[in-house]
Amino acid sequence: MDRIRTFATQTQATLESKLEALQCHFTWNLDQSTTKLFRLRDQLKDIGTEEGYSWLGHIYNLQGFIHYQLGFTDDALRFFSRAAEAFRQMRNTVSDEGPWLVVNHGNLAWLHHHLGDQAESQAYLSKAKDLTNEYPSPSQDQLHPEIYAEKAWTLMKFGPEKQLLAADYFQRAIRMQPDMVEWHSSHVIGLVNAFKHSNKKLGADILEKMKIAKEHDPDNLYLAALYLEACATKGKQIESKARELASRVLRKPISSYSGIKPLLRLYRMYVSPDEAIDLAEEVLERHPDERYLKRCAAICYKKRIFLHRDNPLEHSLIDRAISLYEEVIPLYPRSSLKRKISLANIYAESKHRAKADQIYEELLESDLDAEGAQMLYNYYAKYVHFIRKESYKSIEYHMMAAAVPQQSYYRKNSIRTLERIRERNRNRMCGEIDEFLNNMQD
Repeated sequence: MDRIRTFATQTQATLESKLEALQCHFTWNLDQSTTKLFRLRDQLKDIGTEEGYSWLGHIYNLQGFIHYQLGFTDDALRFFSRAAEAFRQMRNTVSDEGPWLVVNHGNLAWLHHHLGDQAESQAYLSKAKDLTNEYPSPSQDQLHPEIYAEKAWTLMKFGPEKQLLAADYFQRAIRMQPDMVEWHSSHVIGLVNAFKHSNKKLGADILEKMKIAKEHDPDNLYLAALYLEACATKGKQIESKARELASRVLRKPISSYSGIKPLLRLYRMYVSPDEAIDLAEEVLERHPDERYLKRCAAICYKKRIFLHRDNPLEHSLIDRAISLYEEVIPLYPRSSLKRKISLANIYAESKHRAKADQIYEELLESDLDAEGAQMLYNYYAKYVHFIRKESYKSIEYHMMAAAVPQQSYYRKNSIRTLERIRERNRNRMCGEIDEFLNNMQD
């Protein structure tokens, strides 16, 4: 009996070591907070599937992984199966098999392993290995370009710290297989997003890459909007081209990749915030049931309210913003923390300040993970400082945000705020702030 048990243990260890060697979402170090996973799930759903989108297989693969991470194993299996079918349809090849299925088979091997079905896990493990042998990488000691491309596209969804690595993987894939237009476009989009998060200005080299990618992928209106925005930052006049692009976007099926969100941002920043609202309302009138459009419209109103206070605010503007956010929040039930905070801050600009207090109090009593709590404490600290004029309470919540041991924009922002208060040395809590910041460095 002991010999049988030892053999079973060795077999299990061998299987797990082979699974660890696979290239798939389960081995790519994609651990995220629950808050981030639900947000990602909704982002992927909003991409849409109407146009036979070229990344559809990758979308379903990532959806499957996210659902597994959230504990929805039946949904995970369903999405992995959809991914395999999407790849077969999109590649339009004679064979049902190809290197683009390696990651999918790896995901299924891991999922069945976690479900306890080791025979099925071994079967998909063998399929992944057979495909790797049948379709070796054109370059020795590197992954197949299809795997690099999927890994790159996936990493782009996991924050700025992963985006430069994603760009490197896209470059490797493109060098080996330069004819894949969508890889060039996504590579450039990833580079642009990485620069935005780093607060650096786009260089002439990136702008030239954007121009070339746009010319090779003329139907990618998301990229076209980013290119116009980059041109505007260089001082170029883009109003007429922005309006021309808007007419094209309006004819596209609605999805987060249709270009509507970066286009509305372009309008807000370089055309007119009021025209951005008009455009958002026009698109929403054409597609009144699209939750993604309601979300985009809500953002336009929020930006108009908070970034353009020098212009007189009409009550109807605030009322419409409140109405939109109250519609949008239930449509994203597990990823609306930031939208609830935005709604509270908009209420604070209206006559219903008590409603803002109520929303914040409910959020502070809710069960949040570390990332969500950090975000909430940072926003609440600003709210009690600017709206309720309670500077000491504001400092306490900035400390609470900074004390959460997770690197993020919100933690850095709270720490910077505390450092500025300490430097001015006008607050009776400066001693406590100094002690707190010194302890954080220890």
